[in-house]
Amino acid sequence: MRYGVERTAYLVNESRARRPELARDPLAAAWIPNDERGGVRALWEEFAGEVYPYDDLVVSLRGRYIADTLEQALVKDPDTVLVVCGAGFSSYPWLLPFRTALEVDLPTMVEAKRLRAAELMDAGVIPRRDVRHLAADLGTPAGREAVAAAVREIAAGRPVAYVAEGLVFYLPPDEARAVARFGAELDGHAVTAVSYWPAGAAGNRVLADQRLWFRRHQVPEDASYLTHDELPGLLGGPPVEDHGPESLQRRYLDRVEVPESDLIPEYVAVSWGSAA
Repeated sequence: MRYGVERTAYLVNESRARRPELARDPLAAAWIPNDERGGVRALWEEFAGEVYPYDDLVVSLRGRYIADTLEQALVKDPDTVLVVCGAGFSSYPWLLPFRTALEVDLPTMVEAKRLRAAELMDAGVIPRRDVRHLAADLGTPAGREAVAAAVREIAAGRPVAYVAEGLVFYLPPDEARAVARFGAELDGHAVTAVSYWPAGAAGNRVLADQRLWFRRHQVPEDASYLTHDELPGLLGGPPVEDHGPESLQRRYLDRVEVPESDLIPEYVAVSWGSAA
């Protein structure tokens, strides 16, 4: 079993696999290797007992909204290039017919994703796609410039859909804002989707329990928060579509099953660029 932030990546897939009708990600479980599945399930149950039992709801809502946004981008222009930063084991390039995609993460994550993608393609589980993998530290100017250079080369003037999911709250404040802003600075920016924790939720009870759990599992517990007011300046808007756990529940479930006070307060902000 992997440790640190990489270890939590499998929890995202386990969560989405538990709400297939909501997440609409039939590939979520496939990314977890067979010999890891028992350990991942046990880790998920531990997280549910010690932090909160609704990660399947929050993560599935987040992924569904991002996938729907990306689908809109493809409707606007089928030649849109997908750029996913903090890609983890997300399925977007294989769920949607992107002709080209770039996934960016830390080196250990990139290597694990590349190897698993090759296994799943060879087995016929996922379709063959032109998905490039780039190891880069997005928290550094050099890392972001490496990604920008790769996007310029790969996109070659085509529109770019930028996703930073489950990432910015793990970075120090200045770096978190730089990563949130990064999509709007890319050549051909068509749409940005960024998940974040709002500043007003810094005292959230569930986040406090998660910090304790992170500490025990060697995951950095420091967090950064963004305010609703600064989103337009970061994402290249206005307008900015900004949805939290309750509004996403209303959007996809027509009701609020669990109040935000009992959830990780993860919001998703979307801004459409001039290339959209």
